Amino acid sequence: MKYIDIIVKLRKIIRSVNLESKKIEKELGISIPQLLVLKYLSDQNDYRALAKDIKAYINLNASTVSGIISRLEGKSLVAKLPKPEDRRAVYIILTAKGADLLHKSPPTLQEKLSKRLKKLSPEQIEELDRNIELLTQILNVEDMDAAPLLTIDEITTNPK
Repeated sequence: MKYIDIIVKLRKIIRSVNLESKKIEKELGISIPQLLVLKYLSDQNDYRALAKDIKAYINLNASTVSGIISRLEGKSLVAKLPKPEDRRAVYIILTAKGADLLHKSPPTLQEKLSKRLKKLSPEQIEELDRNIELLTQILNVEDMDAAPLLTIDEITTNPK
């Protein structure tokens, strides 16, 4: 077995994620995690969610999620509204501008991957999961914060 082949395949995956991240950033002016937040809100009842729900979905720490939401709010892609029954809580709401941007967004690598994974048998999914788990153990990254899809910039700026 050539170990270099494994490393080259991993580098191809990392490069494809990096290229997609740069493409989304250039075309839409937002990062992949910001796009994931917009997509999450678009799937919610009344296009809104609490920050804690967004945090749970994208699986990043609270300060990172707060920064993502602030940047989206600064671009008028989301708005914050107090929760009527608890003024300490705030809803994050997808704006019309945010929804319009989503309609312009190309399918992400994550969406393409999800579609292809659904075509695999349960046995293939289990085997793939075991092998990826082994890889995360080898790389010693089991405890790293990870959104459903990370950019290379996030990996290098938020190492554990």
